[in-house]
Amino acid sequence: MKSPLLSLPGAVPAEGRDEGVAAHYGDLFREQRALADGNGFVDLSHRGVITVTGDDRLSWLHLLITQHVSDLAPNQATEALILSANGHIEHAMYLVDDGTTVWMHVEPDSQGDLIAYLESMKFFYRVEVADRTGDTAVVHLPAGSIAETPDGAAVRETPQGRDLFLPRADLEAYAAAHGPAAGILAYEALRVEGHRPRVGFETDHRTIPHELGWIGSAVHLQKGCYRGQETVARVHNLGKPPRRLVFLHLDGSEVHLPGHGTPVRLAADGQEGRQLGFVTTSARHHELGPIALALVKRNVAVDAELLAGDTAAAQETVVEP
Repeated sequence: MKSPLLSLPGAVPAEGRDEGVAAHYGDLFREQRALADGNGFVDLSHRGVITVTGDDRLSWLHLLITQHVSDLAPNQATEALILSANGHIEHAMYLVDDGTTVWMHVEPDSQGDLIAYLESMKFFYRVEVADRTGDTAVVHLPAGSIAETPDGAAVRETPQGRDLFLPRADLEAYAAAHGPAAGILAYEALRVEGHRPRVGFETDHRTIPHELGWIGSAVHLQKGCYRGQETVARVHNLGKPPRRLVFLHLDGSEVHLPGHGTPVRLAADGQEGRQLGFVTTSARHHELGPIALALVKRNVAVDAELLAGDTAAAQETVVEP
């Protein structure tokens, strides 16, 4: 979906997975500072939107996802994962139930695969699954925002702010009334600062929730069976995940940020050393400078100096080894 807000002054289109919305509107750091101060909004209208309606919607979803939602209260935000049979992460879902409908947003262009899976699991349950991406846009308001929520909009309120599900036809009017707009790069920089993982960035084909710190926030450990639950329980009770998420402070003298997939090695071993992991997301932060998230082997010492490609990196622990 191409956002109409790409016509705003200064808008520079994002590329890659976030294509369809603005990377920034001319001043990345000003946009970050505005969000950090609770001002403005972020256009997330490229994300997929799915609704689930019907009397059995919560009890049915409870059987399929990693989160405990059978008794989810109206307007209480939560997040959940869909795992493979082997416990690997396939989808992340950001949910709220408004009392009659479960609203969720997911990674851009992933809603088709997720809906196909959900439809295959309906059986006799009284539920209806719908792709609402074409008529509904997601807008993010940062924590501290005093902007009013439009009547009738579903809202996910979290410590990071509010996600609004707006009619797509109202997006331009909303932007005119509640600017300034901030681009996806500002949003991503604050996500990296907050150590929050994202499917397709911090995950690959074999990532399990324990590696990214998603146990507790997106995976409930006291609920019944769901696909992949055996792996979750086994690793939690008997072992440790093979990798762990770390936060990196990157050398600010380097001009280029290490991109997704850049090898991570011990600084002492140099660029010819053994690869111990890879950069998942990098960003330029208005206060911290260049930063990144990376996935490294669990046994990498927590105080080890690292190299992200040819860039020196000091690590902070996100997931304990």
